[in-house]
Amino acid sequence: MGIKDIGPRPQSFDLETETLENPNYRTVAWSGTYLQVTLMSIPVKGEIGLEKHPDTDQFIRLDRGRGRAQMGPAKDELTFDQEVTDGWCILVPAGSWHNVTNIGDEPMQVYTVYAPQHHKPGKVHQTKEVADTDTDDEPAEWSVQPPAAADEHA
Repeated sequence: MGIKDIGPRPQSFDLETETLENPNYRTVAWSGTYLQVTLMSIPVKGEIGLEKHPDTDQFIRLDRGRGRAQMGPAKDELTFDQEVTDGWCILVPAGSWHNVTNIGDEPMQVYTVYAPQHHKPGKVHQTKEVADTDTDDEPAEWSVQPPAAADEHA
């Protein structure tokens, strides 16, 4: 991979190539003052994980694979259910419970844009298990964050 998170400085890279070549569950590609770009590789039958970000809008785009996007007002009330494939995007409003599951037969390659920043700049999680147990994955101090409201995970 050729991308390196350089923080809130001008950046340009081939997003599709970097997304397709990303072998990690999550790689933080760029961290700005107000938003962040991450690359994700979700293994067959894997998932991003059911979660809710109270103050974070999210844009997710599939560059390879087939997934199932689910969203709703409660973790047991996912009223939005859509199959998505290469080229599709998923728009997650702040405060929505959401998950994306790989239902295909190859790794699902996606990129995500968060607003505001959500992860430690430059952070790489090789697997979801590593990401779920990481205690050092907070947004940069220089990023603009809303008043404290904790994310929720199912």
